Amino acid sequence: MEEDLEHGGAATMKRQDIKVCVMRVGGTNCDAETKRAFQELGVAAETLHVNELVKRRNLLDFQVLVFPGGFSFGDYVRSGVIFARSLSVKLGREIEAFVDEGRPILGICNGFQILVEYGLLPGFEGVSTYPEATLTTNEPAGFKCQWIYLKAENKGKCAFTTKVTQGKVLRMPIAHGEGRLLFPIEKEQQALEKLVDNDMLVFRYCDRNGEAADGKYPVNPNGSFYDIAGICNREGNIFGLMPHPERAMYGWQQPDWTRQTQLQRFGDGKLIFESIIDKLTKKR
Repeated sequence: MEEDLEHGGAATMKRQDIKVCVMRVGGTNCDAETKRAFQELGVAAETLHVNELVKRRNLLDFQVLVFPGGFSFGDYVRSGVIFARSLSVKLGREIEAFVDEGRPILGICNGFQILVEYGLLPGFEGVSTYPEATLTTNEPAGFKCQWIYLKAENKGKCAFTTKVTQGKVLRMPIAHGEGRLLFPIEKEQQALEKLVDNDMLVFRYCDRNGEAADGKYPVNPNGSFYDIAGICNREGNIFGLMPHPERAMYGWQQPDWTRQTQLQRFGDGKLIFESIIDKLTKKR
């Protein structure tokens, strides 16, 4: 992983030299907020429509690729699948090279759905030809827009959570109708063992005290298997989560900010963006 990031040309980079591509299509949202989060931390970030990237063929000019939230292509068929298939056809070689070089990829909400549909996550044996999991209709059904708590389960592999200690409880908002992570029922336990054994389990839904939801609503807001809210691939450079860190970047975005005795400048979402920047700029 560390060697791959270095091969990507970013291991000893300065913040201002890091370039982040926030990819968008029709139906994408929160791309501006995601770009702003990176820029706030001194990183060059650009929002580009996928057609512009196809035209330029310059994806490898960027060190980080981000798929933001939203409802790409109207979530027709199922969330993320059209965008994923379109990417495979139009930018398949560039995506393959990006992955082969170990460059970081982040998928937020709809972006997580895209990574799963593409086969980039969970990536038990690398990029899969067919999806190994699904992010499907919430249980109970309906669009959920609320603040939730997350417990950090990762032991250090995920490049996007290096600044989040294991066991830490974070607070972020969700906004999705299809966030229930499921594996084929006959492979559930096998998948969970792989996630845990390979340190691919990153976040689980929990209460404010860090107690697991155990599938109970509303602590687990969507019925996700094993309360899973975020996972990474086995190398740790590809990370997907349903909550929105860009909507928890600043203290004033917190739902109770007016009741705080001392307003914090940043929220928990900053840790996600700061982690990958730190990973790319850290000298070894």
